[in-house]
Amino acid sequence: MKPLGTGDPLRLGPYRLLGVLGEGGMGKVYFGQDSFGRKAAVKVLRPELAHNTNLTQRFVREAQMAQSVTSTGVARVLGADTEGGRPWIATEFLTGPTLDDAVRSHGPLDEPTLRVLASSLARTLADIHAAGLIHRDLKPANIVLTSAGPRVIDFGIARPEHGLTLTTTGQIPVTPGFGAPEQVLGQRVGPAADVFSLGAVLIYAATGNQAFTGTHVAAVQYEVVHGTPRTDRVPPHLAPLIGPCLAKDPSHRPTPGQLAAAFTPARGAERVWRHGPLASDIKELERTIHHLTTVVTSSASERMSRRRLLTTLAVGGAVLAAGAGATAWWLGSGGDSGPYALPPAADTPMADPVDATAKGPKPLWGPVRLLGEQGGGLVPVRDVVLAIGNAETGVTAHSVVDGKRRWHAPSPVAAAGIITLSDALVAGVDKKGDVVTFVASSGEARWSVPASAKYILAADDSAVYIVTQNDRLRGISRSDGTILWTVRPRVLLDAETRPRSVAGGGRLVIATGKGRILVVDTADGHEVWNIDDQGPIGSGLRPVLHEDMVLINGGTLTARSLSDGTERWAKTITDHGMLRPSGPPLVQDDIVYSTQGQHIWGFDAADGTEIWRSPGGYFADSPVVVQGDAVCAISSRTSDGDDWALHAMSRSNTKHVWSRPLPNDGGTNWVYGDGNRLFVRSGKEAVVLPVFE
Repeated sequence: MKPLGTGDPLRLGPYRLLGVLGEGGMGKVYFGQDSFGRKAAVKVLRPELAHNTNLTQRFVREAQMAQSVTSTGVARVLGADTEGGRPWIATEFLTGPTLDDAVRSHGPLDEPTLRVLASSLARTLADIHAAGLIHRDLKPANIVLTSAGPRVIDFGIARPEHGLTLTTTGQIPVTPGFGAPEQVLGQRVGPAADVFSLGAVLIYAATGNQAFTGTHVAAVQYEVVHGTPRTDRVPPHLAPLIGPCLAKDPSHRPTPGQLAAAFTPARGAERVWRHGPLASDIKELERTIHHLTTVVTSSASERMSRRRLLTTLAVGGAVLAAGAGATAWWLGSGGDSGPYALPPAADTPMADPVDATAKGPKPLWGPVRLLGEQGGGLVPVRDVVLAIGNAETGVTAHSVVDGKRRWHAPSPVAAAGIITLSDALVAGVDKKGDVVTFVASSGEARWSVPASAKYILAADDSAVYIVTQNDRLRGISRSDGTILWTVRPRVLLDAETRPRSVAGGGRLVIATGKGRILVVDTADGHEVWNIDDQGPIGSGLRPVLHEDMVLINGGTLTARSLSDGTERWAKTITDHGMLRPSGPPLVQDDIVYSTQGQHIWGFDAADGTEIWRSPGGYFADSPVVVQGDAVCAISSRTSDGDDWALHAMSRSNTKHVWSRPLPNDGGTNWVYGDGNRLFVRSGKEAVVLPVFE
């Protein structure tokens, strides 16, 4: 990334521009940030080309195509202005090296990492093809490796499936060595062309060399059409899977769905993007980006200079530089601009960690009264923390940075529950039983649906799930607000308080106040499996999803298959002959943390092996928060519940670091964590603390 130069705009739309990510003959890509702290890659045409009708039409087409693809394997389109004098497109900023940079820096990928990469890219291609598009230029430079996994970018030459390759005299329509034979020959191109490119990408990732080489471009293209790919250094178990992708006849290539299944990685293999040398590079870039965005409002004496940070990013290869003849385009998902369109979620402002001392940290802000006597709670959502059940009715949002009030919505009923939709919207229930939504960062009212709702339970990518006023389960579409289904469950949901629930993987998991677990299929609401007596505890059952399983606390901490309820492992703790129930589970870096008896425990998510254990205390069924190196939970000094305090232990060495006294009423004490912050509820008050590394 380079600093802004003479002639560069300082602002495009809502984005303040901080640096140049790349440039080419057609335009530039800038690094920008809006007033809510959301980071974006903003592409703009050069001023002298803005009046070129053909180029502006292509620019508009690319924006439309990027918005038509919905996939976790691509970045989101945040906004666009294709009507003004200088058209621009803003997309989600991706922090991480491209695949070609990663291979150059760290060498070829090992077999487990290659499987994860192949499976992810195949699923992304399936999503692109499902939108009726073909990428047409999949190559290592168009794949960004982020902490969330690989993302495909650059929709520069993408076309609908029915479109022919558009070239001009002397123009090369694809990247030599990665485009399919039919692209090289200028023939009609279908989804199989992307599969060919995927095969070439995987050979490069596995060996560090291209599948097709030559002394000049024409020689490489000849090899693509007539030659044999170089697979001799591909791992033996993977060569038979990659080889068919490079078949000369498109009809002989596998589909992306078949490839995703064939390359299915081992359980937990996705952690390769969060651990190891490559992950360290990504984390370092994320920290540098964080400092760059905080420079905007900090003094030069307290922070690194912006120019120095931009130079660091340029050396480190963060995000993407210009391609041949045009800058890279960040592929994204989007939708209509109506009330049901999902706005971009704000970035989470990360707090700087402090030293680990026995005195404990100085609060970032608070204590301040945000809540009522009982009930309600705090919900951190990226750049705001929601206070639910305060002296006012409804929900109030405060900045996580300084606690200042951001917005207030009076209509949601606190007892009915509050959930978030992709961290972008906040959803609740008003007094009429309507489901109402608001933009999490700003409080802007969005869609509402008459639903006769009593409680709002959970949401996944496609629907919101509620309990109706006559105790039925109901699914409501997030895309248009239609009621998808309503069922009367076998287990009655006439609880006096809202059942804690989670949704994902085609399942809605509901924990009732009477210790029952009900799991239904989100497609139609029919019951799939249940647990009749998981055992009620003081803080209630709070199921948590992790990959293909659900973790449930109660008399026993149990990990079960999400699809059918098969128990993977379970942990039961007794103390002096008494069963000690487990508190709400938390999964962090594939470790399940939970309070049980006198300890906070950490178990391997895959098999339940004990990995971590805190010093002794009386943790009862406290929640656990893991932020930085801190593992935090609430404990009393005695088993009778006297002298409550929040305790912080070191995740790296399990030692006790500090304690902070809390009111002697454990029922109104709770702790939440996000963004290197601890959000501590103490009765009516909230205080926010930093963590240590």
